[in-house]
Amino acid sequence: MATDLIERWGEPTLLATGGLVIGLAFGLLAQRSRFCFRAAAIEVGRGRLGEKLAVWMLGLAAAVIGVQALALTGGLEVASVRQIAAQASVSGLLVGGLLFGAGMVMTRGCPARLIVLTANGNLRALLSGLVFALAVQASITGWLAPLRTAISSWWRIDPGPSRSLLSAVGLGHGAGLAIGLALLVLAVALMTGQRERQTRAWGWVGGIGVGLTVTAAWAFSQAMARASFEPLQVHGLNFSAPSAEWLMRVLQSPPPKIGFEFGLIPGTLAGAFVGGLLGRELRLEGFHDATSMLRYLAGAVLMGLGAVLCVGCAVGALVTGGALMALTAWLTLGSMALGAIVTDRLID
Repeated sequence: MATDLIERWGEPTLLATGGLVIGLAFGLLAQRSRFCFRAAAIEVGRGRLGEKLAVWMLGLAAAVIGVQALALTGGLEVASVRQIAAQASVSGLLVGGLLFGAGMVMTRGCPARLIVLTANGNLRALLSGLVFALAVQASITGWLAPLRTAISSWWRIDPGPSRSLLSAVGLGHGAGLAIGLALLVLAVALMTGQRERQTRAWGWVGGIGVGLTVTAAWAFSQAMARASFEPLQVHGLNFSAPSAEWLMRVLQSPPPKIGFEFGLIPGTLAGAFVGGLLGRELRLEGFHDATSMLRYLAGAVLMGLGAVLCVGCAVGALVTGGALMALTAWLTLGSMALGAIVTDRLID
């Protein structure tokens, strides 16, 4: 079926359409559920296991269950994905996670959350998102690239089965599915202990739905790679590289080729806008003062450098990578959470 669609519409159009549809679902569900790793980490750092953590854990659990089931049934070749098959840097993951965690507290949102807030009229998020995209590009090929290269060179690890927590201990995807179910039980226990019944309904639907969009991105990418006439890299849901790509699409001539990322960002904006309409939450918000603006700008730069060092944002590095049971994802989870908690205590 995918081959027929490629022949009819072409790979770029089909990839962009897939990104648009998945982005629409993610934007709507993330907006309505308030899905946010920053909020979850701060909640834990302040000694409370509340709804923000529960919603985030629902998303992670759903992603782990979906992706492990996909791998178990042959719908995803985990050994070939970047998180397992590409060289990585432990120093980059740890330092990048700390920088990213600090930056997302300073900007009050990870890149995905900034896109959602932008769609609802938050001008602080809009400017922070633009600076974040600039910092990502600067970390790849610009003035921050030498610093990124130096940090990444301190401690590198080779690709291979040892990069998968399951393979490293001799377990298969059935065990990964069981881990996902255990995470789901914990998330359900947290959710049922909350009192905010009105928000809890969207928390259930949105949290689980976000996790399923992560699964859908992996499934779509793998199906396209198998049907494509040209080699395609299998990849999951991520918002750091697409943000930088859209920036270059505006600044560069000729622009980058159309692909999944071309549809993902507009789709997420549109989905979050619909979510804002449903919740009557569309309103313009700006900076309170110059100090506040400097805080957001500095946080966006830290987050951009951190995203390149740890090869992904809070969605891409943690949920997308964590669903694979990739070692790099869980190392990044710890460093991002630590960076966020420490920054919250020092600043907020």
